[in-house]
This record gives sequence, C-alpha cells and structure tokens, in this order.
Amino acid sequence: MVAPQEVVAALRAGGVLVATAESLTGGLVCAALVDVPGASAVVRGAVVAYATELKASVLGVDAGRLAATGPVDGEVAEQMARGARRVLGADLAVATTGVAGPDPADGHPAGTVYVGVAADWLPGGARHRRLALAGDRAQVRASSVDRALAELLTALAARPDGGHDEEHDAEHQVPPES
Repeated sequence: MVAPQEVVAALRAGGVLVATAESLTGGLVCAALVDVPGASAVVRGAVVAYATELKASVLGVDAGRLAATGPVDGEVAEQMARGARRVLGADLAVATTGVAGPDPADGHPAGTVYVGVAADWLPGGARHRRLALAGDRAQVRASSVDRALAELLTALAARPDGGHDEEHDAEHQVPPES
C-alpha cells in the first residue's frame, strides 16, 4: 500500500500541484490526500464525475469516445486527468474510472479499472494503466485508491529532474509545513 503521506511529501518536495478526477472512487483519492496535514500546499481539488455525461461536460472528455467505448476506457481516463489539470489548475492529475461492482457494467466485469495520469512531462502528456482488481465493491474501490496514489508517485519519479524543478518550486513557493 502507498501511504498518502509519501505522495504529499513527494508533491511538496517537487513543488507540484495535484488534482483528481474520479468516477468509481467518488472522491476517495482526494480524501486520502487531504487527510495528510499540509496537503493544502499541493492539492488543488477534485472533480467527482460519477455520471457519464459529466465526464464530457465538466472534464471535456470526448463525447464521441464516451458513446463508442463507454466510460470504462483508458483514453477516457487520460482525458479525465487532462480535464482535471485544466479545470483545477494543476501540474499533475490522476483519474479513476471503472466498474466497482458487484455486477458487470458497460460490458466490463467488476474490478475493471483504468487509472489515468496527466502532466506536461509525461510522453504525450498523459498515460493510463488498466487494472483487473479482485474483491467486493469496497475492496475494488480501496485498491483503486492505492493504485492511483502509486501512479502519482510513478509520474512524479518520471520528471526529467527526478521530481524537482527549481524554477517551478520558486514559482509556486510551497511553504514549509507548520
């Protein structure tokens, strides 16, 4: 399991502002981050777009893509993350979309989850990971949160400077935790 404290510390160290776009996790990723003291220095916010049409109207996910694939799709996850970055003014965003269960949805079995991340330093600006998670609804959602936090750490480590950007750090001037 990834400790949210580790993610917040890495975000603070890099001066990186983060946002989340969440469907099946319903805000749990952002909640895990803001449970950490000092998170307000790096967490911009979250968009919970549980209804499919909100993914298009709020986050800018391509409506044609949603009509063709449904919301359980890697490109949809990437577009959700891009939208969260844009709407919330973040450097890095993570998105979750999938089927928590207990029943299949949109032609996908329960436990099918896509986690998307978006940042300027990622090749193409975004990427996604497909997960096949086991367990009941609560377990799938909890595992999705853990994997989303892990993807944030992986994205931070992918920064060309290893996660630190002095010019960016100075621009955001993240205050020390009090």
